[in-house]
Amino acid sequence: MHAVREGTVLGDRYELEHPLGRGSMGHVWHGRDLRLGRPVAVKTVITDAAVLADAREYDRLQQRFAREARAAATLDSSNVAIVYDADVTGDLRWLVMQLIEGETLSTILGERERLDVASASAVAAQICSGLAAAHSAGLIHRDLKPENVMVRRDGVVKILDFGLAKLATDDGTALTTTSQHPGNLVYASPELLSGAPALDVRSDLYSIGCLLHHLLAGAPPFPSERPMAVLNGHLYERPPTLAEQGVDVPPGLEALVSSLLAKDREDRPRSAAEVYRALGPWLPAPSAAACVPRFAPEDPRRPFILPQGPYPL
Repeated sequence: MHAVREGTVLGDRYELEHPLGRGSMGHVWHGRDLRLGRPVAVKTVITDAAVLADAREYDRLQQRFAREARAAATLDSSNVAIVYDADVTGDLRWLVMQLIEGETLSTILGERERLDVASASAVAAQICSGLAAAHSAGLIHRDLKPENVMVRRDGVVKILDFGLAKLATDDGTALTTTSQHPGNLVYASPELLSGAPALDVRSDLYSIGCLLHHLLAGAPPFPSERPMAVLNGHLYERPPTLAEQGVDVPPGLEALVSSLLAKDREDRPRSAAEVYRALGPWLPAPSAAACVPRFAPEDPRRPFILPQGPYPL
């Protein structure tokens, strides 16, 4: 097994300095590109032992990982964390990404509980912008959740982990799983949880619905500490409306969230771009009079109110 610890250098170039976090798929490290001298984020994932024992499956994994990382590296969106490099070293897959200075959506929700309509719409719209670029490149994220979304200090929202996503045209198993459910059930679509063989972009749109519900209500539609209760909720139960949870939002926004959470993907919007357009009425309006000190740290309204404004100190 490949030892991963502080000071480890991957690919003779990327030094792991200290851990930033741990998720269902592996560790994220604050690293340094020794060649260019810049800070980077490095995600390390240990390959399943059963895959390592099968030479043919291991070769398929390497080829698929390289192909999907290349696809992620071509994404040109201000709302997707840039992928710099990726490789496989023995049982270790590693991905080098842009280091984002800000907070995860999970941390922000922990501090504020829930967001106002303009802020929640701004977060969701920026996620949709990033998804639209990824979906056009044939990538489905499959694991959208607050931990995989960061809000930069200037309010720009960045989606993480597209280098570990699944190509929509790939018939093989996803890199995120090895014959098992994804690590986080709370924001997963019914078709993903039921093992549907042909996922499409609408699986990510369901996750957007879960995230938007969480942003507005302070909790996801099916919150529970029991995995089976969450699974049954996504597969069989009607999600509670925002009104039923005592949250007052415009009727059109309530309808959008409900359509995103439809069990049948045919009843959901068709694309991330369509969802972005639908969010338009609740996005903050640009204001030339706005100034940097008015914005709180990681305020997602800022890119709409002050487009292309200077990065706050």
